[in-house]
Amino acid sequence: MDKIVFTPDGGEPVRFYVLEQTRLSGIDYILVTDAEDGDGEALILRDTSAPEESEAVYEIVEDDEELNAVAAVFENMLDDIELK
Repeated sequence: MDKIVFTPDGGEPVRFYVLEQTRLSGIDYILVTDAEDGDGEALILRDTSAPEESEAVYEIVEDDEELNAVAAVFENMLDDIELK
């Protein structure tokens, strides 16, 4: 499982494990968790960086409609998870 490190503005680096990624309507999304094995906290993140940027910039998906749509895609991709 790939590990990714996020560095929030002015904060300590946070490590997540990438479970899956997808692209919807031209926007890249990743499903990440804080635990390598077992049940962990899962987040869906949207890539907000411009194509010419060398590093990706992600933000947590908070809009309920967008979150439900992307969660449904990830649930179909990964048979053994249920996102709530």
